[in-house]
Amino acid sequence: MKQILLIHGGMTFKNQKDYINYLRNKEISIEPKIKWQKSYLTKKLGKEFQIIRPQMPLKDNARYEDWKIYFERYFPFLKNNIILIGNSLGAIFLAKYLSENKFPKKILSTYLICPPYDNTLPEEDLVSGFNLKSNLQLLEKNTKNLYLMFSEDDDVVPVSHAEKYKNKLPNAKMIIYKSKNGHFKIPEFPEIIKLIKKDISQ
Repeated sequence: MKQILLIHGGMTFKNQKDYINYLRNKEISIEPKIKWQKSYLTKKLGKEFQIIRPQMPLKDNARYEDWKIYFERYFPFLKNNIILIGNSLGAIFLAKYLSENKFPKKILSTYLICPPYDNTLPEEDLVSGFNLKSNLQLLEKNTKNLYLMFSEDDDVVPVSHAEKYKNKLPNAKMIIYKSKNGHFKIPEFPEIIKLIKKDISQ
């Protein structure tokens, strides 16, 4: 059985006041959210995949060190040729972790979906330890296939961040979509299913 480890997105805040302000003003909805990372991924990949989805600590007020501790607790359960997927804050988390640490298992593919590169985001602060170091070479060494995916209409992580990653990761496959409903707010993501199946067949 092939394993996929998926790290969800989140938010960071400069201080408690900003976080409280966010809680007071966050849009509330009681409608179920349909996301490609949930049942769509499970359904499309089928029973030969085990999808592991850690609930990272305090996702709406995330700290890198907390996420790192919790992430590493999963290592004893992981197998070689694992696939890693990171979404938004989860993507920069994987980029940072894999550029600073040798991963204990062989990684077949890493998918970084709309990863911010630095704190130049129009609406949010990228703080609390999620900043990347200048050398990202170990990230490429850690994984056989590396994909970075962006959307031109993303209103959270501008597509200009793709160029910044491209300069640091010459061997990564950069994929820029015309539209993925902004910040990949999509119920289905057939392109990633196709890529995962292709990587496994090789």
